[in-house]
Amino acid sequence: MPEAGGGAMTPAAPAERLASGDAGLNRRAWTLVEELMREDGERYGVRARTLGNGALVVDAGVEAPGGYDAGWLMSRICMADLADIEGAYLTLGELSLPGLVVRADRPALPCLASQYAGWAIQAGAYFAMGSGPLRAVARVERELFEKLGYAESADASARSVLVLETRELPGEDVVEWVSERSGVLPDRLAFVVAPTASLAGGVQISARVLETGLHKMEKLGFDVTRVRSGFGSVPLAPVAKNDLRAIGRTNDCILYGGRAAYAVTGDDAELEDLVQRVPSSASSDYGTPFYEIFKRYGGDFYKIDPLLFSPAEVALTNLASGRTFRAGAMNVGVLESSLFG
Repeated sequence: MPEAGGGAMTPAAPAERLASGDAGLNRRAWTLVEELMREDGERYGVRARTLGNGALVVDAGVEAPGGYDAGWLMSRICMADLADIEGAYLTLGELSLPGLVVRADRPALPCLASQYAGWAIQAGAYFAMGSGPLRAVARVERELFEKLGYAESADASARSVLVLETRELPGEDVVEWVSERSGVLPDRLAFVVAPTASLAGGVQISARVLETGLHKMEKLGFDVTRVRSGFGSVPLAPVAKNDLRAIGRTNDCILYGGRAAYAVTGDDAELEDLVQRVPSSASSDYGTPFYEIFKRYGGDFYKIDPLLFSPAEVALTNLASGRTFRAGAMNVGVLESSLFG
């Protein structure tokens, strides 16, 4: 997603930084990849194959059927199994929709060091958005990982894992491209792949409701290592007829139907100001279905106001003072138009 600007805020003390490599993100994610492939994919509707250079590719929705359960595991893989993700029916005005509830402690680690889709995989004509814990090894988003104070080395006992949002399965050339930039040998790489317009793809995108709010705060200059816990809810988009429509629906579920609450340390005045700038309604592009916004800018994400990408409703609770600051609201009309109009 595009980056947002904003004023700088007080940095965290060194003791609050994420300990480098202490969570074993790739090792934790690899355990879930192994679970995803059990019973030859029958349980989760996935198909796994090993390429000639030894890389593992798990198809969760391109040619394989995938499903909601595959999407649940993909979401946990993206977050290195450092968050709880549950299904629930959500009531938003007159709408009752299936959705997700996501909660995590120290959410900067699972959400930004792992889940955030910040790595554009561009190998020749191939393109995919890359997320997952391999990012903490490659650290191509150098500035972000420096702010997080987190780095991870390849684990010799487990593969490094990358999740791809794309409709094309990666071949050996893509693997080599990723290997060169991450420093991980091809036979130690694992890719989990699903397109946006698939059951699994839709689930793993909705599960980013906490991540979008954290990323927005980070781009506004707030030190997200001060966020102690996060709790979010978001509807699941019905599968769309194509990926472009699916991009619209999945974004709208967060922009107009997502809620996120964060427990943080900070100053009341600082948090009261920050919360007003975090919800999607702070954006000049807010108010119409994302598909229409996307068309308005000729399909160029980077022309869209970066302040748009965040939950509809945000709450910040100051653990020091006990005060909670809230901003934003659900927009059921836009959401209903996007999903069912």
